[in-house]
Order: sequence, then structure tokens, then C-alpha cells
Amino acid sequence: MVVENLAADEVEEYKMKTLNSTEDILVFEADVTQSFANAWRRAMIAEVPVMAVEEMEIMKNSSSMFDETLANRIGLLPLKTDAQSYNLPERCTCKGEGCAKCQVKLYLKAGKNGMIYADSITSKDPKIVPVHAKTPIVFLNPGHQVELELTASLGKGKNHAKYCPGLVYFKKKPKITIGKVEDVDAAVKACPHLVLKKDGNKLKVDESKLIDCDLCLACSEFDPNIKVETEDKYIFYIESWGQLDPKEIATLALDELEIKAKEFENALKELK
Repeated sequence: MVVENLAADEVEEYKMKTLNSTEDILVFEADVTQSFANAWRRAMIAEVPVMAVEEMEIMKNSSSMFDETLANRIGLLPLKTDAQSYNLPERCTCKGEGCAKCQVKLYLKAGKNGMIYADSITSKDPKIVPVHAKTPIVFLNPGHQVELELTASLGKGKNHAKYCPGLVYFKKKPKITIGKVEDVDAAVKACPHLVLKKDGNKLKVDESKLIDCDLCLACSEFDPNIKVETEDKYIFYIESWGQLDPKEIATLALDELEIKAKEFENALKELK
């Protein structure tokens, strides 16, 4: 637990490398153990705090949608999350009673004929708004109205799916060794993900597409001179739903793992 007391040669160095990065997707290679990789993945899905609507007060709802259905639709709206400015209710100084440090108010008031979208929701905090502005909420016929007060707070995916920040999975890094292959063109076509390519008269691995290899072994079944193995490294794929960027999801998951490790350490110290 106490890293400071370890010798320099006893501290394991973890190396990581970005393979693909966009606004909502991060693919990276990590030199970690399998147990840590799985714990990290589970923490990203279930432990990262994400903002979502937890309570809804209905002042008016004359639409054709039942109150419960309307509440469910709004509760599932992904909200942009400022994880640094808010506390989880159970970790807040108000002890979960609700305050400006752990809650934010949003409002929806509409009475025009037609579809009402998520961009009609206003927020007291401009950083906490729906991720997708044109998500349809409810259709209002002439004379219909909705007036709602929403309370959003941080939560975790292990408690409800609306708090899940994205899709996360990992796999072992593929290692493809190519021997003498007679029919190069057919071997290229044998791979469903086009990981193999023809270079002159030789068959080679397209390194830019190696992350697409799902170890289906179609190439090695076509020609036994193509050997598919795995390295002791893992490729992580994070696709954010928009509440947080993928790198923030990975970082916050590590923070949550550290908190749990400290809680476990303190529990051990209390044992008699």
C-alpha cells in the first residue's frame, strides 16, 4: 500500500500508448495485469460519478404522455457532467440531504404545438445541460403544456444504468506471426477485418488495423503458417455517451479505485 517505502527496482512501471482518439472514443494499449485491467474496466462502467436527473416535480403536464413515462424519458437523458464541481450525495457535507454542492436544478416549461426537444431544458449551471440537444422528449398538441422542475445529482452506474458513462471493454493485444504463405491474395481476403495486407509478393500485418483483430483465427485456419497469439498487454476501448470525455472516464475510475483501496486498508487496520 505504501509506495514510498519500496525500492526503485520494486516499483512496477505501467506503460500506455494511444492507438486511436476522437471526441467520444479512446483506444489505448496498456501494459497492466489482467486482474487490474478487469478492475479498471468495471470501475469505468460502474464507479465513475455521472450527473443525471434523479427527481422531477411536475407542476403541469397536460400532454398525452403519462407522468411516469415522461419522468423515465427525462431521467435517461445524458447530461454533461462537471465531476470536479459536484460531490456524490453520500460524500457531500450535507450528508445527502441536497445542496448546491451535490445537486443542480433544471427546468422545462413548454406550451407550443409540436415536438419538445432536450434543448428546451434550462439549467442553473450552464455546464450541466443535455448532451444531445435534439433528443425528443414529448409531443404537445394544441393547448397542451408541460412545466417541470428537475433535480440532477451525481450517481454511479452500479446503482442505475442512467449513470453509466459509456461502453468500455478490453482485449489482449494480438500478435500475428507470418511464415511462408503461397496464396497471398486469398490470405488477405481470409481476414474479415482486413488486418493482413499484401506488400509486393509478401503477406504482412497492417499495424494500423491490428486493433481490429478479434482473434477469430480465420487467417490461421486458412494457412497454418499464419500464427495468431496474444501478448501480455491489453487494448482498451472507451466510447463515451457524452457526459464525460473518454480520458476523464479512465482517470476518474482510477480515483475511485484508489478511494476503495484506502477504505479497505482502513478497514484492515480496525480489525482486532
